[in-house]
Amino acid sequence: MNWSVFLAVFSTVFLAELGDKTQLATVLYASEATVNKWVVFSAASLALVLTSALGVLAGSLLNQWVPTKFLHYVAGAGFIVIGLLTLVKA
Repeated sequence: MNWSVFLAVFSTVFLAELGDKTQLATVLYASEATVNKWVVFSAASLALVLTSALGVLAGSLLNQWVPTKFLHYVAGAGFIVIGLLTLVKA
């Protein structure tokens, strides 16, 4: 196993998910007194696993037709645009 890739992906996704709308929605569901917390945890975990699986599948398929370097440029530009839009709205 390539531990450097594992740690890079884990830390990036972990930090990106902290405080996002998915986590806030999970907090809201778990805050209900009558809701089983294990059901909320299981459902949220399965949803994140499936969306991650879709991301891996999409990345694998894109890599067959689009050079990896180009994908990095597009992703980087996308993050910059989102950051700039966030700053403009602040």
